Amino acid sequence: MKAATHPVQRPPDARLLAVDPAGRIAHHPRGRLAELLAPGDLVVANDAATLPASLAGHHLASGAAIELRLAGRGSLAVDDVKVFSAIVFGAGDYRTRTEDRPLPPPLFPGDRLALGPLDAEVLRSLGHPRFVEVHFSGSADTIWAGIARHGRPVQYAHLAEPLALRDVWTRVAALPVAFEPPSAGFVLDWHLLDALQVRGIGYATLTHAAGLSSTGDPALDVRLPFDEPYHLPASTVAAIEAARERGGRIVALGTTVARALEHAASRPGGLVAGDGLATNRLGPRTPLHVVDALVSGTHEPGSSHHELLRAFVDDGTLARIDAALEASAYRTHEFGDSVLIEPMAARHACAQARWNLKTATLASRLGQTRTALPA
Repeated sequence: MKAATHPVQRPPDARLLAVDPAGRIAHHPRGRLAELLAPGDLVVANDAATLPASLAGHHLASGAAIELRLAGRGSLAVDDVKVFSAIVFGAGDYRTRTEDRPLPPPLFPGDRLALGPLDAEVLRSLGHPRFVEVHFSGSADTIWAGIARHGRPVQYAHLAEPLALRDVWTRVAALPVAFEPPSAGFVLDWHLLDALQVRGIGYATLTHAAGLSSTGDPALDVRLPFDEPYHLPASTVAAIEAARERGGRIVALGTTVARALEHAASRPGGLVAGDGLATNRLGPRTPLHVVDALVSGTHEPGSSHHELLRAFVDDGTLARIDAALEASAYRTHEFGDSVLIEPMAARHACAQARWNLKTATLASRLGQTRTALPA
């Protein structure tokens, strides 16, 4: 694979590697995605807009230059912007590989950070010299304004051109809560949405605060993905239930969608609308309760996004996928090519059986509740 080096969301030569439940691999133009789905399927996308989450500034106690990358917060509430987790680098910017970025000066509780118009205080270390929790001064409006004016999109060295917000917002971007773009959604445009509708394929959204993809330190990267808040609308839950009833598949457009849906389904009561905080990690031992297929970018072995693919296919199939991507020089990273992966047949059958059992149990309980109600 090779890095995609230009911030073009839908290049005309974008490719899609598709893997069916038997593990067979095929190569397609990405513009044919709708043709590879079936009438009755439901595509679920992440409609989070991307924050300018990179804030340059200074550590006041030492005077050292720093870059602070917002990495997480407790909820999606508009006024919940005073406390963030953050990754802090020393002097430099995205032109230096993340792995080569220096540590910040030692950070202690109470240290002040001047970040353009924003003032922040270090609350505590989160178990690594560059991972801290910070508190921003001022009202929510002041903080939002400061982030908007001073922040820049998080960027990595494989992209030479400075990113603008328009480069990292999908066509369905809504609430600005993502720290990096939910880049699987870059495939979306009005042509694709129209093609889905023509083929009788449903479309729904959720909002998930997509987090950082790299911290530059292997010891910290193993903790990725960090906890990420999400909101699951009632209309999306209804669309999932309707798709199940008609025998359609639930196609997650991106790893953040898969993570949010599977986290929501694992909670007591199953898949219900509302807010949540995804603390789960998808991997080889993760049962898939909701997602039947995944559309994702191409990811390098060893990354958290690549590890998530092991929830869908066994290690042998994943190795063949990696080899096919490498042999055909697919482009990787956020502006790269894509994959469409369906779980192996046995894994999918188990997931469907679990869903049917959960649905039947819930229906039985609801029926008992209705019977017990007075006429």
